[in-house]
Amino acid sequence: MREAAQQILSKGMHLHRPAAQPSMRDINPPPPNAAPSTPEPETTHARGQAPNPATHPAEFAQDMLNRMGIKLDLQANLDRAIDLGSLHHAPASEPLPEGAQFIRGSYSNHAGMRNYKLYIPSSYHGHAMPLLVMLHGCTQNPDDFAAGTQMNQVAEEMGCFVVYPEQPANANHSKCWNWFNAIDQQRGQGEPSIIAGIAQQIIEGYPVNERQVYVAGLSAGGAMAVIVGTLYPELFAAVGVHSGLPFASAQDLPSALTAMKRGVSKAAKAGNGSQPIIVFHGDSDTTVNPRNGEQVMAQRLHHHRGARPSVQSGAVPNGYSYTQTTHTTADGTPLGEHWVVHGAGHAWSGGSSSGSYTDAKGPDASREMLRFFRTVS
Repeated sequence: MREAAQQILSKGMHLHRPAAQPSMRDINPPPPNAAPSTPEPETTHARGQAPNPATHPAEFAQDMLNRMGIKLDLQANLDRAIDLGSLHHAPASEPLPEGAQFIRGSYSNHAGMRNYKLYIPSSYHGHAMPLLVMLHGCTQNPDDFAAGTQMNQVAEEMGCFVVYPEQPANANHSKCWNWFNAIDQQRGQGEPSIIAGIAQQIIEGYPVNERQVYVAGLSAGGAMAVIVGTLYPELFAAVGVHSGLPFASAQDLPSALTAMKRGVSKAAKAGNGSQPIIVFHGDSDTTVNPRNGEQVMAQRLHHHRGARPSVQSGAVPNGYSYTQTTHTTADGTPLGEHWVVHGAGHAWSGGSSSGSYTDAKGPDASREMLRFFRTVS
């Protein structure tokens, strides 16, 4: 999640609101008396006065960091923080199995519009199947994320729909999901409402098994998966988080930078304990502190004081070793799994080099997530 520095270029931007167009039922009605925000006119700020975040985003971000005592020169570190080497062209679409489809769609509600791509496996013949919502990381898109995670290939084997919502640059300059904005941590508002709406649109358009709807993501997408799962527990049966952060770990850019760098000392007691979760994190991740993975799991287990952990270790041939901790209730019901990949950085474990932010030397996170989801629902 290299979004931290890039946010200075998008702070204060408003979501593009397209003209009204037909869509499926809106499960997230706008709050009463909601009114569209109006951009402030550009003005220069007086000496000693905080810069206007809408008109001077870079200066505002630097000023906030200085006030918090965080010594970080955003401008000097911008290129390194963004990791320009990762901004490559989207990979060519991989050949699909005969009968399979990877189609485009869109969804809009009061919070905005998002495009998505839906994978329909070749085994689909009108019968009910599970649905997985996959949220990409910063600078990525549906094709890149699908190629890197190889989730479509696993879904083809297991018989599962996979939908990839796309975050556009006009919503976030680095195409990051805005997990750190307060408005995007509320049910019925912001990006969570759009993502939940996309899932509902697929459910209404295809025979989805509504007891087997899941959400997962990487980095900023992983943080947003936690948020969406927490806000819509009746819609999502389980959550998958790779290199993400716990719910409400930040409320703005400065607190996001702090959470990413240091982790959170204590996760907010949010969500509910009925939703199983699987977490992957590399212990050499220098972009999102691995402590965040621990707090994601701790947050979900807060409602299960009597959870019983069991630990087992393993290793990928010619790859990384890992520690898998499984948490269950007293009667053996699975609550969650926490995979720590030793030596891995900020990358999808077991992924393909055909996509960005992947590391083939780790255990196959895509396969393990779908296996876990099938086990718990």
